[in-house]
Amino acid sequence: MAAPRDGLGAVETEGNGGRSESSGAEVVLSSDPATPAPLCPHGPTLLFVKVSQGREGTRRFYACSACRDRKDCNFFQWEDEKLSGARLAAREAYNRRCQPPLSRMQCVERYLKFIELPLSQRKFCQRCQQLLLPDDWEKHGEHQVVGDVSLTQLKRPSRLLYPLENKKTNAQYLFADRSCQFLVDLLSTLGFRRVLCVGTPRLHELIRLKASGDKKSNIKSLLLDIDFRYSQFYMEDSFCHYNMFNHHFFDGKAALEVCRTFLQEDKGERVIMVTDPPFGGLVEPLAVTFKKLIAMWKEGQSQDNSHKELPIFWIFPYFFESRICQFFPSFCMLDYQHFHRRFICVDEAMKYGCMLEVDYDNHALYKHGKTRRKQSPVRIFTNIPPNKIILPIEEGYRFCPLCQRYVSLENQHCEHCNSCTSKDGRKWNHCFFCKKCVKPSWIHCSICNHCALPDHSCEGPKDGCFVCGELDHKRSTCPNISTSKKVNKAVRKKKQRKSNKMKMETTKGQSMNHTSVTRKKERRETAHQYLCS
Repeated sequence: MAAPRDGLGAVETEGNGGRSESSGAEVVLSSDPATPAPLCPHGPTLLFVKVSQGREGTRRFYACSACRDRKDCNFFQWEDEKLSGARLAAREAYNRRCQPPLSRMQCVERYLKFIELPLSQRKFCQRCQQLLLPDDWEKHGEHQVVGDVSLTQLKRPSRLLYPLENKKTNAQYLFADRSCQFLVDLLSTLGFRRVLCVGTPRLHELIRLKASGDKKSNIKSLLLDIDFRYSQFYMEDSFCHYNMFNHHFFDGKAALEVCRTFLQEDKGERVIMVTDPPFGGLVEPLAVTFKKLIAMWKEGQSQDNSHKELPIFWIFPYFFESRICQFFPSFCMLDYQHFHRRFICVDEAMKYGCMLEVDYDNHALYKHGKTRRKQSPVRIFTNIPPNKIILPIEEGYRFCPLCQRYVSLENQHCEHCNSCTSKDGRKWNHCFFCKKCVKPSWIHCSICNHCALPDHSCEGPKDGCFVCGELDHKRSTCPNISTSKKVNKAVRKKKQRKSNKMKMETTKGQSMNHTSVTRKKERRETAHQYLCS
C-alpha cells in the first residue's frame, strides 16, 4: 500500500551514540523486553521518542506500529503513564471490537461450503467485502452483490476485493502481472521451491495459479499480510493474518507454527522470503521483524549450516539502500528497473463497482522531474550473489564483467569508482572533488563542499515548522496553519484570475466592452479580498 515517505527519522539502535540533526520522532528498538508494549488493534505498539536538533526529548511514548496517521489508529500512551483498571478494560474491549468479525476457522468453514455451491449461487458482497452463503442473501439484499463468482475469480482475490482505503491517497498499489511473472520465473530459475510472501498478495496468487495449471511447477507459497479479508479465500496453511512492523500473528500460536513449519520444511532448503512493504514504512522495525523470521528459519538448521542465510528479496525504493544495508550488510541492490505496479483507484472502483487499474509507470505520481520521464524507483535488495541473477537482455540489461552483475545499458562502469554506479536509470557523472559518481543533474558546490542541485540552499535543510519556523512543532500542529492556508488560497485565486485574464485577452472577437467589465469585476474582487484579509 502506498503511503507517505518515511518521515519519522532515523531509528535509535542499542549502543548508538549518534543523533540525527533533525526534528521528529524516532523509534526506540532497545526498549526493556521485560516490559511488554501495550496493545492496539494492530498488535504490540512501538516505542518512540521526540527528537529536536539532535537532542532527545524527556518523555517517550507508544504509538501504532502499522498506521502512520492518527486518523487510522489513534493509539497514544506515554511510556511512564499509569492506566486505571477501567481504562485498560475499555482499551481491551475496543481492541476486540476492531478485530475481524469472523475467526480464522469460521472463514475456512465458509470457504469450503462456498466452493461446493453451484456457480449461480456463488455471490460476493462488494459493500461488505464478503463471500455470501445462501443464508446471508437476505441480510445483504440491498447491497451491491456480484454473482456467478467463478473458481478462477476465487484464485485471484486481489482482483475481487476493493483495495483498503488509504485516507491520504485513496489508492493502493499492487504488482502488475508482468512484474509478478518476472519474479516467478526468476525464483524458478534460481531453484527455489517455497516462497514466503510477506505483503505480496499478487505474487502469492500467481505462484498458486502456476502450480495448479502446470504439473511441472512444484513451487509452494505462504502469504503473510495485514489485510484480514484474504482469510476467506485461503486455507490455514496458505495465509496468515500478520503485521510485518511488529512480527504479530493475529491468530496466535497456531498461525506462528504454520509459518515456522513452512520455513523449516526440508531442513530449510530451497526457501526464500519475498517482501514488498509499504514505502512509507520505517526501515528499522521492518529489519527487526525480518531478523525474527530469519531466526525462526535458523532454528531448523543444523550446526554445520549455521553460517547460511535465509535468501531474501526485499522490494523497496532505491533511496533506502544505505539504511537497508546498515541492518543487512550482506545485501546488495539489483539494477532491475522494470517493476510495474497497478494503481487502483478506490473512489472510481466504489462508483462503478469494478477494479480500475493504471500501470504504475504510466501514472502521473511516478513521473519525476521537469522532463516527466518515466522512472520506477523500485528495486530488489537481496543477499543472493548478484552474478547468479540474470536480468532479461531484451528489456535493456547487460552483464558487466568487472562488477560481475547485470546492469541497465545506461548504467556505465566508472573506472574511478570501479563500479557501475547509477541508481536511478540515468548515466551518472564522476565528481573528482567528492570522489564518487553523482546524479547528472547535480553540480559540485564549493560552499557546501559536496554535490547538489544547482538551485539548492547552501544553508542546508531547516528544521521545525514550515509555516512559522519554530522548532518545537511541525506544520501539521502549527497554531498559525489556518492563517497560512488563507494566504495560500488567496495566492492561488490571484494566479487563477491572472490566467483567466490572459486567456480572455487572446480570445478572438472579444469585445472591448466585455473586457472592461471583466477587469472592473476583477478589481472589485481584489479589493474585497484585501479587505477580508
